[in-house]
Amino acid sequence: MCNPYEQTLKEYRDSMAVNYMPAVKAMAARLKERLPSSIDFNDLVSIGLEELVKLSKRYDPKMNDNFWGYAQKRVYGAMLDFLRSIDTISRAERKLVKEIDKITEDYMSRFGTAPSDEYLAEVLNENIEKIKKAKKAGEIYNVFPIEEQLNYFENISKKVEEEELIDIIKKVLKELGEKEQLVIQLYYFEELSLREISDILNVSESRISQIHSHAIRKIRKKLNG
Repeated sequence: MCNPYEQTLKEYRDSMAVNYMPAVKAMAARLKERLPSSIDFNDLVSIGLEELVKLSKRYDPKMNDNFWGYAQKRVYGAMLDFLRSIDTISRAERKLVKEIDKITEDYMSRFGTAPSDEYLAEVLNENIEKIKKAKKAGEIYNVFPIEEQLNYFENISKKVEEEELIDIIKKVLKELGEKEQLVIQLYYFEELSLREISDILNVSESRISQIHSHAIRKIRKKLNG
């Protein structure tokens, strides 16, 4: 039989898990807005709530008096780990993602809209299902921290240490145009969706996507230069 203090602590931890469930669902909803439709919102919620319960059981109010401050990044990290776990893309398909990105940027600069999957499949001489899978992988990895997203495609981490990489990215961002800087800031650091950014800047979502892709390509070129 547990003593009164342990019982009170257990009840306190249980109540925290319940109280912050809405916050976890809100976090999952925000993340889902930035992901392809194939990612299930309920899966994100389930992963987040599971992590929340684990954290509440380990939480010691003597060490940290702000539970959500303690748990927030860990819950979000668990959701990102889930997204990493469903990545089955090969090195060849990563190359395909980059080719799709380049063709899409060129197409949008000429026509102001994104090319269809059929167009991409024809230009790249690839099966349309491969095109869809590669696009999905690119959309998923766009939600990761910018340095991880760059590492994913370029294997930059072997060239520079993580802290140095972040410093380089910050310097490159300062060299981008004002609108490019704003898109990167809002997408990666404020965690807004492309739709939300398009509303803020009063331009089309496809144009925001183009600005985002162009900015990322500039950063990759600089890092590999």
